Amino acid sequence: MPTHWLDATIAWITANPRAAGLLIFAIAFCDALAFVGIVVPAAPLLFAVGTLVGLGHIDGIYAVACASAGAFAGDALSFWIGHRYGPKMRGLWLFRRYPQLLDRGEKVFRRHGSKSILIARFVGAVRPFVPAIAGMLRMPLRRYVPMSVLAAVLWAIAYLAPGWIFGKSYEAVAAVADRLALVVLALVTALLLVWAVVLYTWRWFSRHADRLLARALKWTSAHPHLGRYAGALINPNRPESASLLILAVWLFAIAWAWGALLTVLWAKGGPLMLDHSVRDGMVALRNPLADRMMAAFDTLGDAVVLGPAALAALLWLLFRKRWIAAAHWVAALAFGFALTGGLAWLLPPDAHGDSFGVPSLEVTMATITFGFFAVLIARELPGRDRQWPYMIGGAITTLLGFAELYLGAHWLSDVIGGMLFGIVWVLVLGIAYRRHVARSFWMRPLALAFYGVFAIAALWHAPRSIEATLAEHAPAPPPRTLALESWWTSDWTRLPAQRTETDPLRRWALDLQYAGSANALQRHLEQRGWRVQRQAGWIATLGLLDDDRTPAQQPVLPSTLDERPEALLMRRAIDPNDAFVLRLWLAPEQLKGATPLWIGATQQVHFSKPLKVFGLWRPVADGGMSHAQLVKDLAGLPQQSDVHPDSDLPVLRVRER
Repeated sequence: MPTHWLDATIAWITANPRAAGLLIFAIAFCDALAFVGIVVPAAPLLFAVGTLVGLGHIDGIYAVACASAGAFAGDALSFWIGHRYGPKMRGLWLFRRYPQLLDRGEKVFRRHGSKSILIARFVGAVRPFVPAIAGMLRMPLRRYVPMSVLAAVLWAIAYLAPGWIFGKSYEAVAAVADRLALVVLALVTALLLVWAVVLYTWRWFSRHADRLLARALKWTSAHPHLGRYAGALINPNRPESASLLILAVWLFAIAWAWGALLTVLWAKGGPLMLDHSVRDGMVALRNPLADRMMAAFDTLGDAVVLGPAALAALLWLLFRKRWIAAAHWVAALAFGFALTGGLAWLLPPDAHGDSFGVPSLEVTMATITFGFFAVLIARELPGRDRQWPYMIGGAITTLLGFAELYLGAHWLSDVIGGMLFGIVWVLVLGIAYRRHVARSFWMRPLALAFYGVFAIAALWHAPRSIEATLAEHAPAPPPRTLALESWWTSDWTRLPAQRTETDPLRRWALDLQYAGSANALQRHLEQRGWRVQRQAGWIATLGLLDDDRTPAQQPVLPSTLDERPEALLMRRAIDPNDAFVLRLWLAPEQLKGATPLWIGATQQVHFSKPLKVFGLWRPVADGGMSHAQLVKDLAGLPQQSDVHPDSDLPVLRVRER
């Protein structure tokens, strides 16, 4: 993945440490201001700063001092504004439009007094406003300043510490779990983005829903031809069945037209450029540990997971004689299935020469299932708790969509299309349901039944489907383009000399090429002291936190070549804390005939404990000792060694007898 911008940033910071301090000061200062602190993303920015501190590019004490000074100065300015304007501050545009901002800050201040300065520093909703309230209420400086200084310092340490710790451990973890960390970071970013979209969209609609519906009713009166169908949805005194059918047909037509347009684009040059970019990025992130995690998430949209949960909800609604809710629930699921099934029939996958469909059936059904279930139960919840069903649905759909992108099961346009179609249908059916059903019901048993059955089905199904899912989405076999003798004499240079990584820590030399059975190579090395390590899964990886395990009991973490996991991982002990490691992958080009061709990397690894938290086998420079040991242990097999022109490092070529 491209990191030139990060390299340039680090170089600039290294060359301009004082300017970096000004930047840190500005971030903390803006975060503390009463007017701009609402929109400044201080947390991710200071996490990045802390990471640079951990990597050694910024002095830690200097960074804490700059962040503390910025926070204190920003709070002081807010305090001065409150002191200067007093009660007139409520007349300023921001507080006149959103009076609750000051009301919340004043409530905290009156409840906790001077301690509120410290408390507010760690509560984002009131952080920029409590100092202004303190100034407005004429808090004495002798009480304000010490508490503000303490709050600023503690806040700076707390916000820089996560990135600092991450930076300290990055070098140790990146060499063996680099892609896993990036996958987790990308997934968390996607979840946070969806969480923010769902939260703020829900809040906006909750404030403006009545006004929007009033305008919609007015529009239906002014446009009798189209308005007669839309009006039935939002007018609680009119039946909506015919309108829902018309809107469903229109939605289906829009979906078909959108899919047809994409088919034309694909026919002219394949999927969209953005689709290819995202897929290439996901291929670059493939990692054995992440593969299994994503395969588990990919099962969340399977019928054996969604089906029992949907059936449990339907049975409860029928048992409680909630006929209208049950009818809407069936309509939501039936149309979603009909939409995706119909499009798959009209636009079969072969239409664009690939195995992907438009849109993603799993994402569409997950969006509809969790989206409309949120509509059913949300209004029965108190206040802001109503947003949680939507957040749960958004999180599960995001996990599923991200997994499909990661595994290459669908293009980005498939996933987005499935989400959009599902959301539109949920909106249409949800408006109709909410405007025509006024009778409330006890939602807790329904929620427990739906979410409980979903969780049980997911936990039961995922472990049984991971291997099949990974096999279904495994990379295509490499092409067979090399003749055995030409590979042995000259064409071996066509194979890569190093892993294609931008970070030198992960750009391992590929110093072994082997033609023959991997089992035969394994048996030969086992006779000379090497031992096979099974590919570490999540349970073995979590065991790295166990202090009672010896280094010999801890696994070497797996890695990939392009998107392929290791076919064989062996290690040979040197001493309790050091070992030689051989990683073997299927070569990106294969020999003609039945003989497989493998490519491998030898390393020396050292067992260490970054931050004294977990144990980890880390690759270390060994001056070619691991390669020399492998050459010695493979004596007796036909072999040749030459320097690869792309790396100026020796590559050992070995053949089975």
